[in-house]
Parts: sequence; structure tokens; C-alpha cells
Amino acid sequence: MLTTEQIIDAMSEHGLRITDQRKTLAKLFGEHQGYLTAKDVYEYMGRKYSGLSFDTVYRNLRVLYELGLLEQVVFEEGIKFRGRCSENHHHHHMICLQCQKTYPITFCPMQLTDAPDDFQVVQHKFEVFGYCRDCCKADDGGKAARGEGKQEHRV
Repeated sequence: MLTTEQIIDAMSEHGLRITDQRKTLAKLFGEHQGYLTAKDVYEYMGRKYSGLSFDTVYRNLRVLYELGLLEQVVFEEGIKFRGRCSENHHHHHMICLQCQKTYPITFCPMQLTDAPDDFQVVQHKFEVFGYCRDCCKADDGGKAARGEGKQEHRV
């Protein structure tokens, strides 16, 4: 994961003004291992900066994502962000739905798709969701690993 200093340096290299708020945002993502919603970030930032708007927080999250400094993942409960991996090669992740620990997938499954010749892929995402070994052990003797309990409801 990128460090606070790497995030600040990259923001500066892209011409962003390094305000105290942006330093705090960089520190949050440089030190937090899990995923955060925009609301989580807004509440965290709001404790230090009264009068900060949700729009300002969300706009900064979008900018950091567009600069490649944050990863964005769509969970069932909505979009969450986390600091980008410090690995510089293209890869994807397996993500624990309980503790949100991530594991790298060391190859890109895009190569296995059967995209038609007349379709140009410009971007793709691939995430695998499940439960890590520790969360399976902690969850009633591994119910999650057997697909019991935690049922997914989609409409």
C-alpha cells in the first residue's frame, strides 16, 4: 500500500496544492489498511475540520482515484476506497467480506476472456469476494467457508 509520503508526493507531482486537509486525507489512506466509504472519510475529516462539506471530501476522493492513488471497489453496501497497492504491476484482488483483507491475484484473468475482435477493451476490473481463513475460523466453526450463514441477497 502507498505510504502517506508517497500519496503526498504524487499529489504534488500532479499539480495539486498540498493543503492541510489533503495531508490529513493522505495520512488516513496511508495508514488505514481497510476500505472506507466516502461517509467514513467525511466523518473522520469532519472531526478535525468543521464546516467541511461532503462534496469537497467526495471530490477529493474522485481526484485521488483518477490519479491512481486510491483503489475503488463496489461492495454490496456501496463504493469504498483504500490506498492503492504499492505494487507497480497490473494485478487484481481477492477481498475478505468480513475483515476486508486483500490478497493479490498474480495474473490477469482478462487474458482468458473471449472478447470479440471488434471490441476494444480500455479498462477492466476483477475482484473476487469471499472469506479469509481467519474469518472462517472465527465464524461458527467455518460456516462462511461452507457457504452457510451469511447469505447474499440481491434484488
